Amino acid sequence: MPGFVTDAILLRKIEYGDHDFIISFLTESKGKISVIAKNAKKSIQRFSGALDLFSVNNIQCTFPKKKKDGLTILSRTDLENGFANIRYDVYKTAYASFWVEVMHFWLEENKQQSGLYNLLLFSLDALNQGSLSREVISLFFQIRFMSLSGFFPNIENCDKCKTPVDHIEQKKVWFDFAEGRIMCQNCIKKRSKYGMIVSKGTLKQINWIHTSDISRADRIKFSNLAIKEGEMLVEAFIPFYIGREFKSLQFLDRLRHEK
Repeated sequence: MPGFVTDAILLRKIEYGDHDFIISFLTESKGKISVIAKNAKKSIQRFSGALDLFSVNNIQCTFPKKKKDGLTILSRTDLENGFANIRYDVYKTAYASFWVEVMHFWLEENKQQSGLYNLLLFSLDALNQGSLSREVISLFFQIRFMSLSGFFPNIENCDKCKTPVDHIEQKKVWFDFAEGRIMCQNCIKKRSKYGMIVSKGTLKQINWIHTSDISRADRIKFSNLAIKEGEMLVEAFIPFYIGREFKSLQFLDRLRHEK
């Protein structure tokens, strides 16, 4: 039976009927795909431990025989990395869940996105290893996600007067979500209700991540202010741009407030 084999990160799993799951994967070779795992609730041998959120699997899929427009069938999975250190930490789990939820709702079906696949895999691995703080890794993921997805905002200069950030007199500028741009205090006549004040230092660090290679992630040095401000900025801008509130981000916010 025709089909394919590929590495894949599990983005979403929902119940379908009494025994099946419909699963969204981000694959290395085919982008985001939706498949059906038949009898997955009962088939311990085929799927045991391999259908957890954000796990990395080598999957084998087959195409349906009769219905050309039917869902591809998940035949087999081999777990490659379950990221145990993430799953035992509620904060890390919340961050990872947010990342895969963003990917699920942003990506188109069957469109190869190797850059985004590698970004998600890198970020999950770094979070699992603890090589960087979870906050910095999340900033890195979101900034690179915007870059690779083509909607990184203009934060290098004031959109009105074109003054570079380094030459703007004030320490803070206005970030406009609707326009995806910054404006210095001298150029703001009327603020949109969708935006926030942000410091130039935070913007410079965000832009450094935007322009740097992924291999230099371990050199990221954020001040506590930049981490807090950066998180507020990207976690507000990305949902605004995509046009969706993310349940996993709301859960992460509750965790932070409880802490």
